Amino acid sequence: MNNSPTSNNIIDVKNVSRRFGGLVAVDEASLHVSRGSITGLIGPNGAGKSTMFSLIAGSLSPTSGEVWIDGMPGHHKLAHRRIGMGLGRTFQIPRPFPEMTVLENVMVAFPKQAGEALLPNWLQWRRVAREERENLDKARDLLDFVALLKLADQPARVLSGGQRKLLELARALAADPKVILLDEPAAGVNPSLLETIIARIRELNEQGMSFLLIEHNMDMVTRLCDRVFAMSRGQMLCSGTPGEVTSDPRLLEAYLGGASC
Repeated sequence: MNNSPTSNNIIDVKNVSRRFGGLVAVDEASLHVSRGSITGLIGPNGAGKSTMFSLIAGSLSPTSGEVWIDGMPGHHKLAHRRIGMGLGRTFQIPRPFPEMTVLENVMVAFPKQAGEALLPNWLQWRRVAREERENLDKARDLLDFVALLKLADQPARVLSGGQRKLLELARALAADPKVILLDEPAAGVNPSLLETIIARIRELNEQGMSFLLIEHNMDMVTRLCDRVFAMSRGQMLCSGTPGEVTSDPRLLEAYLGGASC
């Protein structure tokens, strides 16, 4: 059996399972994200989508199966190591540091900052100061990109739900990822801000960024996604273009019948 990844895929998930005692949350499921694509993951509540995201991101380890990121095995690596492999992630419910400013929330997301260690602050203070200036400029650019620059000096607790989703995107971009996992970016977002989120995802994708998104908003899925995978009861049900998947009678049955895990 050939277990090597496909070079055209930025993410390859191969026959992954995750068990919690007697409960099988994900059962021998496979999916892939082509480089430069926007790929959707849909299905009824409890289908196993969030567990699949956690298995890809590294916050959960698979019971069996493999996760490849940018052609390298990632299934045995911790979440922060997968960030270093080029994987970014946002969460369904953003949790910024509420009393820190919006700008500070982005600043802390930059990886491998020399100033985080004690000795460089004494022995390489010029380097630390230069890096902080560069990161400050990058953070402001990211906030400008997600239309939050005017709120840079405000505490993050003042942000609306949609603005917090945009801040999550800026924080994910701070690590310079190759692919971003978006967990329900439309949930709780007003229509105006949702259009901003969609526009930014499209712009990033046009620049070569790949995305895998969980989403219940089928209009957003249809507008954005090149390919869609549908899950039910922990298994992959079908895949194809948004039109092919949403018209598949098995998906309608899954939504009407619910899911057990």
